[in-house]
Amino acid sequence: MLTARSRRTALAVVAAAGLFGTVAVPTAAQAADANARHHKTVNLQLLAINDFHGNLEPPAGSAGTIKEIDPATGKEVSTPAGGIEYLATALRQAREAADDSITVAAGDIVGASPLTSALFHDEPTIEAMDKLGLDVTSVGNHEFDHGSQELLRLQNGGCHPVDGCYEKGRKFRGANFNYLSANVTDENTGEPLLAPYWVTKSQGVKIGFIGVTLEGTPNVVTAAGVKGLKFANEVTTINKYAAELKAQGVNSIVALIHEGGYPASSVYNYDCGPAGQGVSGPIVDISRKLDPSIGAIVTGHTHNSYACTIPDPNGVPRSVTSAASFGRLFTQIDLKLDKSNGTIVRPSVKAENHVVRRTLPKAEDMSELIARYSKLAAPIANRPVGYIASDINGRGSSDLEKPLGDLIADAQLEGLSPADKGGAQVAFMNPGGIRSDLVYKAVGSEGDGVVTYSKAFTVQPFTNMMQVKTLTGAQLIQLLQQQVSGGNTAAPKILQVSKSLSYTLDMRKTGADRVLVDSIRLNGAPIDPAAKYRVAANEFLAAGGDGFPAFAAGTDKLVGASDLEVFVAYLGAHSSASAPLKAPAKDRIKVIGPGIDID
Repeated sequence: MLTARSRRTALAVVAAAGLFGTVAVPTAAQAADANARHHKTVNLQLLAINDFHGNLEPPAGSAGTIKEIDPATGKEVSTPAGGIEYLATALRQAREAADDSITVAAGDIVGASPLTSALFHDEPTIEAMDKLGLDVTSVGNHEFDHGSQELLRLQNGGCHPVDGCYEKGRKFRGANFNYLSANVTDENTGEPLLAPYWVTKSQGVKIGFIGVTLEGTPNVVTAAGVKGLKFANEVTTINKYAAELKAQGVNSIVALIHEGGYPASSVYNYDCGPAGQGVSGPIVDISRKLDPSIGAIVTGHTHNSYACTIPDPNGVPRSVTSAASFGRLFTQIDLKLDKSNGTIVRPSVKAENHVVRRTLPKAEDMSELIARYSKLAAPIANRPVGYIASDINGRGSSDLEKPLGDLIADAQLEGLSPADKGGAQVAFMNPGGIRSDLVYKAVGSEGDGVVTYSKAFTVQPFTNMMQVKTLTGAQLIQLLQQQVSGGNTAAPKILQVSKSLSYTLDMRKTGADRVLVDSIRLNGAPIDPAAKYRVAANEFLAAGGDGFPAFAAGTDKLVGASDLEVFVAYLGAHSSASAPLKAPAKDRIKVIGPGIDID
């Protein structure tokens, strides 16, 4: 089996041989090419992941499970999955039977990562992906969390400009895999931040990969993270570079897109139907418009799992896949390349998601990597900061009001309500910023119910600075309406609110009308549109992120501590080993649905 990594090694050997004389023994690449000439097509395996987010250790709680149908009972079950030790084994086993294999990703490999990776600016994850055999990935929005220069450092190497190198004698070498950013350009020069595409050969046939991130990245990343950059339309960009590749004689093309969809079922191997009617979201429209020369589309961003076919502009079915998130799944895409014209034989494309089960043997090199960085992180990571009586679900809650969302918003209100801290009367938390659950079960030696700094960090990894702004009552009402209108009409973003606020959502209505204005109460009193209120939120929300321009219109800004600091302080002030925190009651947002009333 020939991998893309061994192809690069073979090319290096041939180049070196030119300096010292002719090499009589053919390389692995040459042998594969010679064998392929006897056939009209060659077989290629793509192994794909997306949205790994630095989850080197097995994710805890619901973030570490995959929903599937138990063949014995026919019922839906949650299966523990993920962890780089198991993912590495799964991919290595999948490659064994392949004629040729290339490993790809669709962005967010890093960013919003747990402490073991984030404490070291995600260098451990880059190192792990190199060991894993990743060849190429598009950039995701989270690759811009710390700005373009940090992304370039992850690609090119070098010690962190502030924190330096973490281990004596070790210098960060950068990623051996290729980051692609075709639609991300420097606003001054117009040049792509990173390479727009990567071309390699599979058994003598050229194949190109074009990588893009979502056009709306500036709406989901802090302004500092995307400063000086422009994000172009995904379809226009991919079609432009597909034409460029074809002009170079590259007719087999795969698109790696950090944008995704929403399948009708959360079961990992749900069948979307022959025309992809079982999946919705931005990727459907994008896929229908992409050049028919693109033979397969690998996607991400929404953290969902699907292996669907969606018609191209000519109505021909085309494979569109996503492997959930956190390394819990990988997608195996088997295809044939036509040697006569260099194209992907579209009917040959077969895609299937596979669960990364924790019953697999652990990859020893990944265990060693985790142990090395865990030892460095231990003094910070293992410090107890609070106690809980049971799981407090955030990411794992399917409700619009999440218990952990309530807890975080209460922490922010308490931390910023003193007059000298901003005088906040209400606090809001974006649901996408809650990256995990607070899990009762111990993940190390800390004991059940103990919240370590590492667990708290996994929930709130961005360390966004908190802000307090003045909004009028009318703006506060508008803010609540923006959860279900404007850019959030199709996919509502329901903010988590502190205990000082309550209101009702009627999901039978449409747009802004879903917020029942007469139901809004702040500390038990109706909102006065003309009055002024002090509102707390993290800097991402306060700048209008996630489609909330009402936040950006606020005045009299005061910057406070980080979201993580106020969260940790709240846990310490309100829990002890003898009196652990209980999950808050979900009684702030009343949701009325079609024929049902969900409290």
